[in-house]
Amino acid sequence: MTQYVYRFGGGVSDGGAGDKNLLGGKGANLAEMASIGLPVPPGFTISTAMCTRYYEEGETFPESVKAEVAGGIAHIAAITGKQFGDAGDPLLVSVRSGARVSMPGMMDTVLNLGLNDQTVQGLAATSGDDRFAWDSYRRFIQMYADVVLGLDHGRFEEALEIAKEDRGFTLDTELSATDLQALVAEYKSIVEELWNKPFPQDVHDQLWGAIGAVFGSWQSERAKVYRRLNDIPADWGTAVNVQAMVFGNMGDTSATGVAFTRDPSTGERAYYGEFLINAQGEDVVAGIRTPQYLTRTARETAGAKPASMEEAMPEVYGELAAVFDRLETHYRDMQDIEFTVERAKLWMLQTRSGKRTAKAALKIAVDMANEGLITREEAILRVDPQALDQLLHPTLDPKAPRDVLTKGLPASPGAASGLAVFDSDTAEKRANAGDSVILIRVETSPEDIHGMHAARGILTARGGMTSHAAVVARGMGRPCVSGAGSLSINAREKVMRVGSREVREGDMVTIDGATGEVMAGQVPTVQPELSGDFGTLMTWADEVRRLKVRANAETPLDCRTAREFGAEGVGLCRTEHMFFDSARITAVRQMILAENEAGRRAALEKLLPEQRSDFLEIFEVMAGLPVTIRLLDPPLHEFLPHEEAEFAEVATAAGVDVDTLKRRAAELHEFNPMLGHRGCRLGVTYPEIYEMQARAIFEAAIAVAEKSGAAPVPEVMIPLVGTRRELELMKAVVDKAAQAVFAEKGRTIDYLVGTMIELPRAALMAGEIAEVGAFFSFGTNDLTQTTLGVSRDDASRFLTTYVEKGIYAKDPFVSLDVEGVGQLIALAAERGRVTRPDIKLGICGEHGGDPASIAFCEKTGLDYVSASPYRVPIARLAAAQAAIRGK
Repeated sequence: MTQYVYRFGGGVSDGGAGDKNLLGGKGANLAEMASIGLPVPPGFTISTAMCTRYYEEGETFPESVKAEVAGGIAHIAAITGKQFGDAGDPLLVSVRSGARVSMPGMMDTVLNLGLNDQTVQGLAATSGDDRFAWDSYRRFIQMYADVVLGLDHGRFEEALEIAKEDRGFTLDTELSATDLQALVAEYKSIVEELWNKPFPQDVHDQLWGAIGAVFGSWQSERAKVYRRLNDIPADWGTAVNVQAMVFGNMGDTSATGVAFTRDPSTGERAYYGEFLINAQGEDVVAGIRTPQYLTRTARETAGAKPASMEEAMPEVYGELAAVFDRLETHYRDMQDIEFTVERAKLWMLQTRSGKRTAKAALKIAVDMANEGLITREEAILRVDPQALDQLLHPTLDPKAPRDVLTKGLPASPGAASGLAVFDSDTAEKRANAGDSVILIRVETSPEDIHGMHAARGILTARGGMTSHAAVVARGMGRPCVSGAGSLSINAREKVMRVGSREVREGDMVTIDGATGEVMAGQVPTVQPELSGDFGTLMTWADEVRRLKVRANAETPLDCRTAREFGAEGVGLCRTEHMFFDSARITAVRQMILAENEAGRRAALEKLLPEQRSDFLEIFEVMAGLPVTIRLLDPPLHEFLPHEEAEFAEVATAAGVDVDTLKRRAAELHEFNPMLGHRGCRLGVTYPEIYEMQARAIFEAAIAVAEKSGAAPVPEVMIPLVGTRRELELMKAVVDKAAQAVFAEKGRTIDYLVGTMIELPRAALMAGEIAEVGAFFSFGTNDLTQTTLGVSRDDASRFLTTYVEKGIYAKDPFVSLDVEGVGQLIALAAERGRVTRPDIKLGICGEHGGDPASIAFCEKTGLDYVSASPYRVPIARLAAAQAAIRGK
């Protein structure tokens, strides 16, 4: 019979750190901590396999699992000496989720389960603290009603606020046992009103309700959004962890906290975290109360007055620090830890590899390698290539004036300016319309995940640096300022007030997640410094990667940026962008409007020096490096005017009448231009266009070679080839232009002629095409379109649904469709090499900057990938990781 329940604690560990797929990260690490002798409250984990079965069998549980869970409860009871449901000395448990990878705040938790009208009396008697018992019961009802019964959370919050206001209190901790007893009665009446049934008193009903709710939260909307944003497969499921409760709300010798063994924002080797005295864990992570600092140094640096844990509880803090060091050494990574102190006794509730910013990830990886804790290759694998994007973009100019409204906690570094918005739906809507937005909330909740993703930055009035907003923002790479307590936010009126000043929806604001500053207006930015740990890790990555990394670039600025980021040449220079330049569009249009070859050549003569100048600037930046230049690709009608006023202007400049111009535009119009008269088809029809471009390339290359002594290596790429004969004809045009220029200049340079593989037929006929072409560059954007029969310009309206329904694992225009398009690339590479063993192979579509696609390129044995300039470092690191994993 399949085992679904795995115990831990009391000298028993049915699982361990290696069982994350089965037990989820939380369950595996609880078992591991128990096995190495750390103080872990006993419990058991219901496996992810049960989650899958739960959904397969109509959200029901088999009898065998009910028996296993009963055995798990007995295990906890035997260790604690308490019985579940015992009115005299009750066992209380927490029920928590735990997927294989951390999904902070996305799934549900129930604490204090096992309390009812009888057991609350027993808890009061055994603890000697009536207030604690009734506080635990009111918390349980509120959480159970929200998570399991799905009742309006706001009703309970409102009742709590009224209870405090009636007595003139501001904090929950000021309510007496009598106050809380009355609040429990109010909570129970709210449940009966909203649920039409009394609050469940049977502890076993409570337990199975909570287990079902935690499994059910795997399919909640917020969990689905988080999975989609973080590429987490829907079929993984979550585990459920049932664990004996330990209480951080048993007075001033009790506390709860969240801590990191290193600073998750900067990577500094210093304990980082927060705690609350007389509180439960949800109070810290939910941002309900602003917590205190863990260390005295952190408190003093922040200028805060409330005592740190190091000062308030020095002995327990000393124990905790020893556990931090032990866990980091054991797991060989920075750990994110949850702990509770119950009457001066330390309990460990969770450890996991902590989420961190890109800057922190770099520093931690490099430091740990230098400390000998991990190898350099492990350091390379520790940094998510996509996270580097956080480091590659500008930050606020330190010299620029700042109109500072207020200051909060620096919860996630980076800076962003945007229009103020006060709810997640508006954030998503305005971001989709092209606006940059800052999401401003009193506090974020897991339901805000879509708005946080859409926003450039997040600002909250409540919460600490380990609150939901902070953790999720750091994982997303969004700047975040939290706990800005001087803010008064009215989401209904869509306004934020700071003293006498107001910020309304649509007003521009700036946040600095490194300093916690909140500013009115937009603050200018500066380029990042890419040295230090970044430079060190990139050097290590370059030592192990096999794939070369080039850039998609067609301007000198793009090329310089790419070189600064470590590009080893240009993998795609699109020449049509040069044709659209306002200074030369008239000559382009004259060429298109010409009635014969002589007229076209006359116009092309005007374009030749302009085109030569374009290539000259690029070759100067890329001297000595390969530069792949794609000859003209788009259909000619794209260069013609569309508006009436434009027609008149162009007609005057071109010396033709408007009717002639409109007639020519109508002749060139195509119903499906993506598959029409474009690419090499233009070259076959009008070879003089490609002849002019080839001449410009070779004249510029020789000029740079003479000036710098380092000749660029032009790789002339013929687009949209589907047959050997097309490439043969176009290569002849290029070769003829090259020989003519070489004869005129009295000098030769090395060059290659090849093609872009972007049609399925080209991939299938690669063996024949390789007889003519010296290189293949896979244009994966168009190859994906032509293989799938999907337009990337129009597909966004349905591709999200396709990914959600599992038709495609990811958007195929973001990450390569390895099964389909990838098969064509592998086939073309194989057939091309048979014909020409030394053929050069690369990709130049958007996939060239996608780590998963780069891993496929490494596996297929391509020679290089080409990505946009800002994604070059991402590609370098991803290529290194692919090489390491492929060993």
